[in-house]
Amino acid sequence: MYKTTEITSAEIASDNPVHQRLLYPYTKAATLVTGHVLEIGCGWGRGLELLTKAATQYTGIDKNTELITALSAAYPASTFIAANIPPLSGADGKPLPDNTFDFIVTFQVIEHIENDDLFIKEAHRVLKPGGKLLLTTVNKTFSLTRNPWHVREYTAGELKALMNRYFKTVDTQGIHGNEKVMTYYEQNKASVHKLTRFDIFNLQYRLPRRLLQVPYDIMNRLNRNRLLQADGLAAEIDYTDYLTSTDPAGSLDFFYIATK
Repeated sequence: MYKTTEITSAEIASDNPVHQRLLYPYTKAATLVTGHVLEIGCGWGRGLELLTKAATQYTGIDKNTELITALSAAYPASTFIAANIPPLSGADGKPLPDNTFDFIVTFQVIEHIENDDLFIKEAHRVLKPGGKLLLTTVNKTFSLTRNPWHVREYTAGELKALMNRYFKTVDTQGIHGNEKVMTYYEQNKASVHKLTRFDIFNLQYRLPRRLLQVPYDIMNRLNRNRLLQADGLAAEIDYTDYLTSTDPAGSLDFFYIATK
């Protein structure tokens, strides 16, 4: 199932800091969502235990048919749809109905979407009036290198401007790490610099991203393993080491809540 470091495992020790960072917003979302909840890009189900307990009805969409089949068997009371997004369509290929969902959760997904404008437009369409979109994505300012799995990354202002095209109200928050998390971040930053300093022709930004995905994944895995073996800090980080604030520009990830 875990073929790339982009699909962060909850079981691989060296992935732990990233897994905990991705788990944290689900713990926040579980205190906010109610009613009919749609998760766009549910992946292997990192937050399903939390979201399905909070929601009256849960629907998950992901392009990975294998994962959707497995989740359908594990969570028979929920609805799962295998589909490429956007637009938002059901298993029958027809568009999901307008004004259907109370909440939409989409965490670390939009950076993978070619047509991000249609992505936000579709989220707005299927939300009920007063419904909320909970969205996270990486802060480009804190990225250590180009991630070839991402179509694009955003600054705080760029993401807000995109969401404001369809949502008048956008609550801009950020996800930060405590001292333990930021120590790991700085260790990671130094380690990545040791690798990228040899890219004297800046190929990571010049080559097509698809050509970089395999070498990026290999180096990323080696780097995570090296950091884990260095002092064990990677294994000690927990989702409780992350927090939200009203300073998205200074955050590791954005946590934006848009209201229809």
